[in-house]
Amino acid sequence: MKIKYSELIDQTLYFPTEEFNVSENMLQFHDIPLMEVIEQFGTPLKFNYLPKISTNIQRAKAWFKEAFEINDYKKSYRYCYCTKSSHFAFVLEEALKNDISLETSSAYDIDIVRSLYEKGKFDKTVEVICNGFKTDDYLAKISDLINKGFHNITPILDNYRELDKLTESIDSTFNIGIRIASEEEPKFEFYTSRLGIGYKDIIPYYSQKIADHPNARLKMLHFFINTGIKDTAYYWNELYKCLRVYARLKKIAPEVDSLNIGGGFPIKTSLNFDYDYQYMVNEIVSQIKKFCEEEGVEEPNIYTEFGSFTVGESGGHLYKIISQKRQNDREKWNMIDSSFMTTLPDTWAISRKFIMLPLNRWEDTYERVFLGGLTCDSDDYYNSEQHTNAIYLPTFSDTKPLYIGFFNTGAYQETIGGYGGVHHCLMPQPKHILIDKDEEGNFVYTVFREEQKPDDVLKLLGY
Repeated sequence: MKIKYSELIDQTLYFPTEEFNVSENMLQFHDIPLMEVIEQFGTPLKFNYLPKISTNIQRAKAWFKEAFEINDYKKSYRYCYCTKSSHFAFVLEEALKNDISLETSSAYDIDIVRSLYEKGKFDKTVEVICNGFKTDDYLAKISDLINKGFHNITPILDNYRELDKLTESIDSTFNIGIRIASEEEPKFEFYTSRLGIGYKDIIPYYSQKIADHPNARLKMLHFFINTGIKDTAYYWNELYKCLRVYARLKKIAPEVDSLNIGGGFPIKTSLNFDYDYQYMVNEIVSQIKKFCEEEGVEEPNIYTEFGSFTVGESGGHLYKIISQKRQNDREKWNMIDSSFMTTLPDTWAISRKFIMLPLNRWEDTYERVFLGGLTCDSDDYYNSEQHTNAIYLPTFSDTKPLYIGFFNTGAYQETIGGYGGVHHCLMPQPKHILIDKDEEGNFVYTVFREEQKPDDVLKLLGY
């Protein structure tokens, strides 16, 4: 008996979900008729569904609000968007509709802040947390904004020289934060993060350089670990070490009133994704509250810097299977009409997986396949968790085109892959569209950028 692809999904995955459903044998994403989108715009195609950005921001705010109420937490919560996850103007403009702050990581981010201000997207009260190692250019741009009246700009000190440079160029009182150099997981190649100042050095540094500073006021302690917010002994241990520094600081520096726990909320990479956001938020708030009560200090305002969580689940990539190659008795290669190295670089760079589903032919039989890109590189392929799990898709047919989609791809892929630039084997950047809703709830499609043309690439190369 031949089993349909839809039956395979029903037997092995949680489906349908809040994002996905099938109507008339075709996949829908947030009710977007994806095959109709392909008929209008073709493939390969990148899209961003803008309402999902606001939805995730409001979800996080609701989780923290509930946790604050449960734990009788007296201070405030502030959601920051981590701009490096996706610098696109449409992402920032959508996110800013939700009363948030911004987090920057380079001098070029400050140019984005200026541009958004000039477009009237916010006024000089906008709150910006400035992270990262700061070049002289970055420091100069931060100082310039503060001197022009942007008093909610908070540079987070990554090293000792940054305060000296800021002191030279800012002519008024300004706020600062300190980033803690957290210890990495044991499996890392190095022991301590290259970012920030060591746990043991923060109190002496405050006493010697900040306590009597004429203009700088320490307002924030910043904590972040690369592995994200997870219910692991490692995460809680690092959080407690951060809280110990906060409590010691608070006792000698009453002006310190905020704790930035960074980003790290995961996004869905599988239909069987299981992560209890509300539990983690409540546990974090509870532990901070309990620790501060035991230390006899006032609990801090809590800041987060969610990047991938904000924008990741808004993005998707759509492809057509243009051919199938059979290399031996067991391996069938379905070739997409693009390149993974160009459009989804994390799939080969860090073996990242995304949700992948066919867009049509759900009632057809299925087969096990590998997915290959069009470059000549052996790494230009996708195999869910490379070398581990299989991919199953409706059986290839020369007469019945098959389309597939990768979802929740909205963070980092364009900046890592080089948006609009030169790519491996000169694979073109695909057409990029934005999907929004009008006041009546109808989908609105806008072409953000057309597919890259050969002349565009040759010009970049000097031809």
